[in-house]
Amino acid sequence: MLEEISTLEVNLSKLKISIIVSDLSSSGAGRWGGGVRPFLLAQTLRKLNYSVEMLGVAFGEVSPSIQNSDIPIVALPCQYHSGFLRATYKLINRIDGDIIYPVKLKPSSFGIALVKKLLSRRSLILDIDDWEMSWHGGDRFKYSPTPKQLLRDILKPQGALRYPDHPLYLQQIEKLSHYADAITIHNQFLQQRFGGIYIPNGKDTELFDPAKYDPEASRIKYGLEDYKILMFPGAPRPYKGVEDVLIALDQLNRPDLKLAIVGGSPYDNYDQELQEKWGKWIISLPRSPIKEMPAIVAAAHIIVVPQRNTPAAQAQFPLKLTDGMAMAKPIIATNIGDIPNILGDTGYLVESNSPEQIGKMIQYIFNNLDEAEAKGIAARKRCLMHYSLDSMAKIMQPIINKLKVNTINKSI
Repeated sequence: MLEEISTLEVNLSKLKISIIVSDLSSSGAGRWGGGVRPFLLAQTLRKLNYSVEMLGVAFGEVSPSIQNSDIPIVALPCQYHSGFLRATYKLINRIDGDIIYPVKLKPSSFGIALVKKLLSRRSLILDIDDWEMSWHGGDRFKYSPTPKQLLRDILKPQGALRYPDHPLYLQQIEKLSHYADAITIHNQFLQQRFGGIYIPNGKDTELFDPAKYDPEASRIKYGLEDYKILMFPGAPRPYKGVEDVLIALDQLNRPDLKLAIVGGSPYDNYDQELQEKWGKWIISLPRSPIKEMPAIVAAAHIIVVPQRNTPAAQAQFPLKLTDGMAMAKPIIATNIGDIPNILGDTGYLVESNSPEQIGKMIQYIFNNLDEAEAKGIAARKRCLMHYSLDSMAKIMQPIINKLKVNTINKSI
């Protein structure tokens, strides 16, 4: 028996972990490639010398940005309202990790992983990186169709209930989170709601290293050299507060100031709405591979993270924050959710929904650049200490070790 356990321990030292992603399309997790939560978790697990694969459906076109990833990826395309069950069946048969690690509390990730767990008795870690119901009214959501509407939602080719992540299903799958062997989260809001172990969104601080980039050269490369650049390196959405920055620029009315928005929104025409109203202040930069993002962030004078006070914002860990911290940039952010704890005293906090405060802070930073740059350097140090991939790995290791023991016990 001791020999059997010893052999198992040797084999389990090379555990394979299957990360299940809810959408690997160009409008889902595949959009930013290595810059979003599933890829950060994969990089962390590889730092711990585990074998990692990533699998998921892609609601539409599989993102080209993941095709050159050094992480093995299986993406099965299907449509929002058709083909999901077929893709799920194929996916379940492809999952062969010793531990299953779905990202997001959704049927298209946790649901698939839970079926695999029940069929194979494999251990499951659930990562919750959003409160999915926050997009649908939260706890107030209630699905109360008429009998006629219910039939339409089920039977019509584009029926709402044919979409696997309909809020009705999201609401129900929340009740199954306790079937996970462990839960990981990245902020206090999610921890209070679901429990779990806090693993912050780390940054690849070797890639995001300001010493490797020349800000002036970056500004010339991206056509930003004539301006003082505020930068929002992400997809704008109403709750992210980009409008408040643009209102502040209207109020300041300084032609030398511009807001660079990197990547834009893949979800709707919100970018166009911003352009129509505030186009004279906006410079749009295209979506870029993660390896190019440090050079783009280097071009910024200030990173802005102007989250509004909504459940969706409170349930997030803004990756833009650690972009700026890792690159030693002055940061203006709102005091929402975990942002004050993440920044500490290394950035500039303003109230949510306050263009006036944002405008005053922009002027203050440009009038006190030495202080602002010193804060940026302190932010880089704080990022190295608390928000790097190494920091994630230190928290992750005990979780995996505990599941190793469970796997040994199940195998005896």
